[in-house]
Amino acid sequence: MRLALYTGIILAGGYAGLTPALAADPTGDWRVADGVANIRVAQCNGSMWGAVSWEKQPGGRDENNPDVSKKNRPTLGMPTLIDMKKKPGADQWEGQVYNAQDGQTYSATITPAGTDQLEIKGCVMGFLCGGETWTRVGPPIPLSPANAMAKGAPKSPGAAPKAPGAQQAAQATTGATAPAPAAKTAAAKPGQKGAADPVGDICLLPEIAGLAH
Repeated sequence: MRLALYTGIILAGGYAGLTPALAADPTGDWRVADGVANIRVAQCNGSMWGAVSWEKQPGGRDENNPDVSKKNRPTLGMPTLIDMKKKPGADQWEGQVYNAQDGQTYSATITPAGTDQLEIKGCVMGFLCGGETWTRVGPPIPLSPANAMAKGAPKSPGAAPKAPGAQQAAQATTGATAPAPAAKTAAAKPGQKGAADPVGDICLLPEIAGLAH
C-alpha cells in the first residue's frame, strides 16, 4: 500500500526522524524521491498548497480518482498538498495530501530540512505512517497579492493587482511582508503559463483558487 503525492510515500516499515530545519521555507519546486515529478509549493491565502508542476512522462491522468468527473483530469497542475497550516512553534505544516495512486486523501505534514530538502510524512487514520525526502529544484516563491488572496485573484495573465491597499490586504491576510520588486521579478507572474512553465502560479489554478479562503 502506498501513499503519495504523485507516486511514492511508502506506508510500510519505519520512518526516519526529521532533520531540524535550517531554513523554514517550503515554497518552491521540489523533485519527488523517485524523480518522476516536481511539486510546486506556494502559500495561497495563508496556507501551503502543492500541485504537480512537471512530470517525467507527460500526459498523465488522474484515472484512480473515485470522482468519475475527475478521472480524465491531467495530473499536470493537479493539487496534491491541500490547505496545509503552520504548526505553532514549529517549522512544520500539516494538512492533507492527495494520493494519486488510489485516489484517496490522507493527513500529512511537510517539514523543511535545511535549504534544499523537504520531508513529507503521510498517515492513514493516524497510523501506518511513512515518508520520503524531496529535493529542491526551484527557488522559494515570494508572497504576492495574487497568491495571498487566491480566492479573489485575477484569472487572466498579467501582473498582480496594483490598486492602492492591495499590499496591505495581502499582509493582513497572511501576516507576511510583501517581497521586494527584485524578488517578484524572479517568480512566475500570476496566472502566466508558458511553454517552459505550463502551470504558472498554482494559487490561480481553479481547484486551488476555489478552495483557498
